[in-house]
Amino acid sequence: MRLASEMAAFAQVCELKSFTAAARALGVPKVAVSRAIVSLERRLGTRLLTRTTRRVALTPAGALLHPHCQRLLAEVDAVRARFASAAAAEHRLRVAVDAGYGRLLVTPLVPRFLASYPNFELQVAVLDALPDAPGEQWDLLVCNGAAEHPGLTCTPLGSPPLLLCATPAYLAHRGHPRTPADLHRHSVLRTLPPHATAAPATLRLRRDGEEQEVRLRPGLQVNDPALVHSSAAAGLGVGVLPEFLCRQGLAMGKLERVLPDWSVAETLRLHAVHAAQRSGSAAIRQFLEFLLANMVPVLGGAGS
Repeated sequence: MRLASEMAAFAQVCELKSFTAAARALGVPKVAVSRAIVSLERRLGTRLLTRTTRRVALTPAGALLHPHCQRLLAEVDAVRARFASAAAAEHRLRVAVDAGYGRLLVTPLVPRFLASYPNFELQVAVLDALPDAPGEQWDLLVCNGAAEHPGLTCTPLGSPPLLLCATPAYLAHRGHPRTPADLHRHSVLRTLPPHATAAPATLRLRRDGEEQEVRLRPGLQVNDPALVHSSAAAGLGVGVLPEFLCRQGLAMGKLERVLPDWSVAETLRLHAVHAAQRSGSAAIRQFLEFLLANMVPVLGGAGS
């Protein structure tokens, strides 16, 4: 190990024709370079350089050794570049999120993540149509619903409950539903299921072991839960909303529960998905740990 460092110092002196410049290139004191050359000459039993106040020149033995030292220095530089590239790749991640819950839950956390990991290179893509299998476009996918593919690993992020909510003004005008069947007389606002172009015309509700399926008159079907929330908050109908999204409106009295004794049978299934062969990736592990620490509490503790 000491011989290699002495040969590296010799190669730098030969290349730069200066002990001072070689020391600067190696990031060591000039005296360390001088000692390395003296030690190398003693080790080989011959003079390698002739030094004057103006120049440094190779002796015949030094000229014979110089190509070997150059190859050694080139190999060291190649190893450093290779591992620097590998280290950079471990801090680079392409994240894809669905247009609904991914945009709502993940993208607001991105600035906080980058503040915690300033050397991270993060690319985030919002997808309207979710891919069925891992590809060249993403390393980690955050979506509602686990992807069905044998080459994928799914990490559950949460299953927040869905609530029926409306504004007090809407309910005062249209009346409070007393039974699930009463929903048929109301405009119901809901989010499209994953990979669906239209929401089902029915909604399943549960209470104390009893289950009812009611037909709906959908007033809005969209793949963006934030739009469902804003439409319900604007008094346009009864929204089928995740609890975390209507939590503040309920606490402030801007929204009211509809049929509070009943729960929506369907639930969200929020997952982070990546290729199984990438399970050892440090970048994926760091981002997943961050999501679990910062997203799951937002979902009210329901989850993985």
